[in-house]
Amino acid sequence: MRYMMSYDLMESSRIMGQWMGSTAKALFGAPSLGLVPNPVIATLAAWGEVAERSFARMVAKPDWGIDTVTGADGRDHVVTPTVVGPGAFGDLLHFDVAGRSAMPRRILLVAPMSGHYATLLRSTVRSLLPDADVWITDWHNARDIPVSAGKFDVEDYTACIAGFLRALGPDLHVIAVCQPVPLALAATALVAAEAPEAQPATLTLIGGPVDPNAAPTEVTDFGARMTMGQLEELAIQRVGFKHRGAGRMVYPGLLQLTSFIAMNGGRHGRAFWDQTIRVAKGEAGDHDRHNRFYDEYLAVMDMTAEFYLSTVERIFKAREIARNAFHVGGVHADLGRIDRTAVNVVEGEQDDISAPGQCLAALDLLTGLPHGRKAAHLQPDAGHYGIFAGRAWRSDIRPLVLDFIDAHADVPAPRGEQRGRTIHDGSGRPVGGRTPV
Repeated sequence: MRYMMSYDLMESSRIMGQWMGSTAKALFGAPSLGLVPNPVIATLAAWGEVAERSFARMVAKPDWGIDTVTGADGRDHVVTPTVVGPGAFGDLLHFDVAGRSAMPRRILLVAPMSGHYATLLRSTVRSLLPDADVWITDWHNARDIPVSAGKFDVEDYTACIAGFLRALGPDLHVIAVCQPVPLALAATALVAAEAPEAQPATLTLIGGPVDPNAAPTEVTDFGARMTMGQLEELAIQRVGFKHRGAGRMVYPGLLQLTSFIAMNGGRHGRAFWDQTIRVAKGEAGDHDRHNRFYDEYLAVMDMTAEFYLSTVERIFKAREIARNAFHVGGVHADLGRIDRTAVNVVEGEQDDISAPGQCLAALDLLTGLPHGRKAAHLQPDAGHYGIFAGRAWRSDIRPLVLDFIDAHADVPAPRGEQRGRTIHDGSGRPVGGRTPV
């Protein structure tokens, strides 16, 4: 499958689905059919509307949609997402709140690079902004990155996170969600070894595969069944002709989306059929619950082939993080070196992506960290999405995380964002040559 034509064929299939939806919407929604006493006509038009929107949003990067936040003064302050650390494969994004002084809490959200954009954490960002200054890692779609930009694998990812940690300073609270959990842990270990005083104040790990074997799931079983050769042959494609990254080897987001939907095919099928009926009855809205969720869920991005393959090989198969044997550029990311960063683990009881136990394994690896600086929480009846963006996050987990942050904020009061401090990519090179303002 490693051909540009196969990538373009997949994209052509998506376009065909979008065209079929728009055609059905236009054809069966024609005014001349309005008097036909048959519900099938309205249902077909509704199906077309739902299908067109679904296929169209698969290639559109969602907006953050966070315009204002209410401050302690009761006023609404304008929020502007600002790139303070630009890079070829991802940016460090700061949510600048106009007219608000520096907050006591400074939080870096490490977003997943697992097929969705960082906007998957939009509700997480929105819930934290009233109480903290927030930064987030905003990863780029690999199909838009020229081949000349080079490679980006798990070592590059980890080095990038470590660079952001060093740049933002020790009075930082890091929250890693899902896929980057083990790599954020390794990045903290690199910082601890290089400059112990620069370790972040806290690290909250939410539903990530530190030890995939601790609690097998369908995801880990798939990784165990497939050889690396099979995986490379079946999953990796070369970006097609019309994108800036033409020729780059990637794991396509559309292929990842197919896997996501297949895991819960019945649930997604019912959701789309129910939405079709709501549209046919005139009960659906542009920003109803279905559209809010699927506008984000269906918006997918490509990952570099080397990142995807090295994640499977080193994190899942070889279990390098779980064995404390992970190296970056020949340097051992020894988790035992973490001795100042308080670590909090959050898991969901019904998580079918990173089952309970996979993330909890991190605490046993932190041999240099005092017991009093470790914590864990298992959220009852919560699935994977709920523990960082759903009802469980809002009602239970967010207050718990903020309390943990406050309990371990034992570094000097924050200075606010540092002017003139260059953000680095982890290799010592300035990212894009720009400084935060």
